[in-house]
Amino acid sequence: MKIGELAALAGVSTRTVRHYHRIGLLPEPERLTNGYRDYRLRDAIALARVRRLAELGLSLDEIRDVLADDRGRDLEEVLAELDADLARQQQAIAARRARLAALLADPAGLHPDATVSPGVAEVLRGFPAGESALADLDRELLALLDTAVTPEGHERLLGLMRPLTEPAAAARWRAVYERLDELTEADLGDPRVAEVAADVAACIPGEAAAMAAAMGDLASTEAERWLRTLYAEVSPAQAEVFRRAIGMIARGSEEKPVEGR
Repeated sequence: MKIGELAALAGVSTRTVRHYHRIGLLPEPERLTNGYRDYRLRDAIALARVRRLAELGLSLDEIRDVLADDRGRDLEEVLAELDADLARQQQAIAARRARLAALLADPAGLHPDATVSPGVAEVLRGFPAGESALADLDRELLALLDTAVTPEGHERLLGLMRPLTEPAAAARWRAVYERLDELTEADLGDPRVAEVAADVAACIPGEAAAMAAAMGDLASTEAERWLRTLYAEVSPAQAEVFRRAIGMIARGSEEKPVEGR
């Protein structure tokens, strides 16, 4: 039979058959004197088998292993791995649907930040919204990290951020953000830079401070590059505040915050 007849019999396209030939998944049949491929029943059986395995979710490489008896894995082993992978996907889908159900149950509360994970959404509720350009930037960075970090990193991130959203800490950060915004047009030599840096250092608690101290162990140029990358949109004076705050934490907060702020 011709390639079109073979493809129709197996329920695939002729392009799929040619692709399987090209990657060595389906052996090339003998050709007739006119150059056309001459497919036999065994070719249709092999193609149908490939299609069934693909419909189960096996990748083409896995199918090739199954079909190559002399070097492939046992089909039962491959299918068991596939079943475990599908179970993980099913759990992930269930968690996403539960999150969507919670969002749809309160349509009045829907906003861009609402689509982050519940833990990060809880943290963001403690951040000022629309009050400070720098606070809004931190909200966007936190939402980005919610997407980018691993599950283990995600839990650590939440552990670092939750203390910052407690009422007293949140009030202190609102005051710090206000002072940071005042430095948008400031020079590097502005005396407020050192004062606000001390305030920032004093507001960073626990493990977050330990991480900042570890950053302070970096060469100054590396720390500066990190800050410039992370806060690409902040002013030079604001970037200097963060650089100094990290330095203070790394030195054990030798420079104390000014009382009364």
